[in-house]
Amino acid sequence: MAGKIRQMIDQILNQRAKDNPMLERVIKTKLMLKGVNPKKYTLESPDDPVIIQKLERMMHLFQ
Repeated sequence: MAGKIRQMIDQILNQRAKDNPMLERVIKTKLMLKGVNPKKYTLESPDDPVIIQKLERMMHLFQ
């Protein structure tokens, strides 16, 4: 299923930033520091199991 990474990134941003642009930039920076560039992934991007695993760990930590 293509686009799962983009959906996960959007879900993290929506849950944590809550429409606050400053928090959104901070979270995007954290994602990049952990090896996930949010600008790189679209809804048509192929899913990479390694990136999905990183995002799942991050989602678990944010809860």
